[in-house]
Amino acid sequence: MKEEKYDITITPKDRLLAVDWKEIWRYRDMFLLFVDRNFRTAYKQTILGPLWFIITPVLSVIVYVTVFGGIAGIPTDGVPPILFYLLGISVWGYFASCVSATSNSFVTNADIFGKVYFPRIIMPLVAVTTNLLSFAIQILIFAAFYIYYVATGTELVIHWQIVLLPLMILILAMMAVGFGMIFSSLTTKYRDLQIMLAKIISLWVYVTPVIYPLSMVTNPKLHLAMSLNPVTPVVEAIKYSILGQGQFSWIWLAYSVGFTIILLIFGLMLFNKVQKSFMDTV
Repeated sequence: MKEEKYDITITPKDRLLAVDWKEIWRYRDMFLLFVDRNFRTAYKQTILGPLWFIITPVLSVIVYVTVFGGIAGIPTDGVPPILFYLLGISVWGYFASCVSATSNSFVTNADIFGKVYFPRIIMPLVAVTTNLLSFAIQILIFAAFYIYYVATGTELVIHWQIVLLPLMILILAMMAVGFGMIFSSLTTKYRDLQIMLAKIISLWVYVTPVIYPLSMVTNPKLHLAMSLNPVTPVVEAIKYSILGQGQFSWIWLAYSVGFTIILLIFGLMLFNKVQKSFMDTV
């Protein structure tokens, strides 16, 4: 019997840290297709459509300004509340959305994974890129308000660290991918973790300086605990660079980078291990 020869042989990767970037590049068209699909279907069959990308953060800001700024009287370090909350909501929303979307990579795409082969790690990258587009829209809204306040005489300081903004957004994205890959790998077997993650994210925002400045936390131990939240140094650095208020620390930013690297390594190892057999358990 003549042995069949194949042009491409698909086998599971033995190394848990293996990432075939050349293979990912070969599937770039599929990557772009998934990004386009996710972005288009986000508000498909809705009356307002893409306007929800604008309405959602604006409504959130109105609620935050009314409840936390007006009723609770939480200070914003001299920054106009609308700018303070809009920037915080946009940055946190991007991180939280990336974690949620990435954590569902295996479960929500099980049907596709079972029919066609492509590098599975593409899906977490798709989630990050799709949410980056909506984040960009929200930043444009923030920029419009920023220009308005500057034009009306409000003094706002932009620090040179703003040049690091792409790096800081990248840190948040990679941190979200790390968390997402871990939960995505575990939820193939333990679906309860999906519910638990939603609860964690809803509470996580309150231990991150999004609705209040870190400067108002005067208790040293509580301040340290808040700073150990790996998202906090990045959020504070972004606010410092754009609004002139907040805390920028190279040490704490390095801590977030180190945390992200370790998280990514662990997440990738778990992701590569589970993808070999997840179709049997999903």
